[in-house]
Amino acid sequence: MFDLTPDSSELNQNLNTVLESYLSKFYREKCYIGLRFSQGKRTMIQINVPAHDLPILLQTKHSENNDPDSGKNRPEVQGHATEVKQYILKRVKQNKPWILGTLTANIDPDRIQLMDLARGLCLVVIPRGVKLDITDGQHRKRAIHELVESPDGELIGDNDFPITLVLEKDFNQCQMDFRDMAQSRALDKSLLLSFGEFEGRIGIMKTVQEQVQIFRDKTEKIKNSPSTKHKLIYTSNYIAKMVSCAFANDLNAELEDWDVEKSSAALINCLNQFFSECKQTQHIFETEASDLTIEQVDNFKEDCLLGRYVGLEVLGRLLYSIYDRDNNNFDSIKVSQLSQLDWSRSGHLWSSNIVTIDPNSKNPAKPYRISVSMSTVKIAVDKVKLHLGWIQPPPTQYQLYS
Repeated sequence: MFDLTPDSSELNQNLNTVLESYLSKFYREKCYIGLRFSQGKRTMIQINVPAHDLPILLQTKHSENNDPDSGKNRPEVQGHATEVKQYILKRVKQNKPWILGTLTANIDPDRIQLMDLARGLCLVVIPRGVKLDITDGQHRKRAIHELVESPDGELIGDNDFPITLVLEKDFNQCQMDFRDMAQSRALDKSLLLSFGEFEGRIGIMKTVQEQVQIFRDKTEKIKNSPSTKHKLIYTSNYIAKMVSCAFANDLNAELEDWDVEKSSAALINCLNQFFSECKQTQHIFETEASDLTIEQVDNFKEDCLLGRYVGLEVLGRLLYSIYDRDNNNFDSIKVSQLSQLDWSRSGHLWSSNIVTIDPNSKNPAKPYRISVSMSTVKIAVDKVKLHLGWIQPPPTQYQLYS
């Protein structure tokens, strides 16, 4: 057989010669290798830009003063750029991979030069002083800009960022492009957690979710709410928040420095003990999801607080008060005490805090409201602790003045 493939070194040399002739000619301009493609009746070019070029190459024209027509995209969302910047810094300092989505910008094609090379490959020449208008990605651009100009600039200085450049000069079309790209639906919290890195509370949540029998195959891992007809009772987000409460008494604690394996083992033992001993959860705990009926799942979610998000939060906060971090265990005697409480919706401990009666309810069969506010949850938790003798009642007025 004959090798018809040209010598790669010769090809590289020829390509370098062609590129060098252009780069020498436009050495005072911004030059990028691009890939031309067509989409939606427009010509677009994909380029990759070094981090330090972004601040001077891109500009944002966001709307101001309650006038949508004053810019090509929405006003900046306060704090979002900071979140992006913190995400990058955290990952870089931990020496972990990170990623930002492609930015989109537009430019009047008459203001740049395109040198076609072959099969869509081209050289993009952007004269000095010409800026690309951001259509999508203003917060990412600002985060990168601030990082580049900060003392941490060297941490991202060797990175490149992709830009999809739309050759478009019509202002109204640019506004419509922003609207069209903003149509994507936000990911549900459970799905974001399911795709999260296996560390901290996400790692613990994923382990607990699979090894605590009442959660296994009964947890919605993608959507925001569990479907009764699919025999789902919980969501990954419910469990993650309970995990944060159990170890830090904080719904949003990431538990970054916690040992996933050891912490998970302690919580799994605790929860399996609790749910197996609790009268209201025993049957759901012991029965596989496939063997449960939709009616049983519906009744459990309706009648037992532990079939709802608020019940898991209350349980998590109570477990926090009996967790010994030094020995990494939950007090098993107090776990049993918690399991013996009446966790039904009609239980007296929840009355007038997380469960209230609505005399004007439109549904007479369900004349109650379930509250998940921070204040009502705290009242319920304190009421349980007082009931079990874990805390002393506050002094009466007579005791205060005696």
